[in-house]
Amino acid sequence: MTAIRLLLLALLALPASAPAAAPAPDWVAQVTLSPTGGHVLGNPAAPNKLVEYISYTCPHCAHFVGEASAPLKANYVRTGKVSVEVRNAVRDKYDLTVALLARCGGPKRFFGNHEALFANQEGWMEKVVAYDKDGAKPTEQKAALRDIGQKTGLYAFMAKRGYKPAQLDACINDPNAMKQVLAMTDEAWNKVQISGTPGFTLNGTLIRGSDWTHVQAALPDVSQ
Repeated sequence: MTAIRLLLLALLALPASAPAAAPAPDWVAQVTLSPTGGHVLGNPAAPNKLVEYISYTCPHCAHFVGEASAPLKANYVRTGKVSVEVRNAVRDKYDLTVALLARCGGPKRFFGNHEALFANQEGWMEKVVAYDKDGAKPTEQKAALRDIGQKTGLYAFMAKRGYKPAQLDACINDPNAMKQVLAMTDEAWNKVQISGTPGFTLNGTLIRGSDWTHVQAALPDVSQ
């Protein structure tokens, strides 16, 4: 028997190695659009679905996002057992402008824009307040929103995130985005009947309370 044949027989006698286990999904990096146009962070099939209704001109929303984003991602979304969906509950034309700009760049860029806009809310809101006291403004809706974006520093802020003015204009002018933001707003105030922003539902049930303490208490234990 040749040495080559002996080697082949020896290799055939070795036990088959087990297939490598598939890596666990990185749910914190996964963002999808819901049928309503909201942005879902995490496993879209998660058994526990937290929905946040937010207003970008709401200081309580900025506080919640700053306090809750990190623990939500680390302790809940990462497990694949909880997803977090952000929906709009627009309160004014300034809020609407920011909501449309936050959607620029598609789902993958949304949460970065969303968190950055809230983290810098105080700065751009000061310019919004000054702008609101100025004189005549455009009356046509899209022109008015573009004017807000250009004259309150919001376009300049988004430029630092890599956006060109033409891209930002396109986001303001997007009729589908406008329709989705306004539909989510109607849902928040008139169907879900949140009492204010931020507002929350878990699996369709309204959470009483608007801070991280109340939301965390409503969330299930997913540590097991």
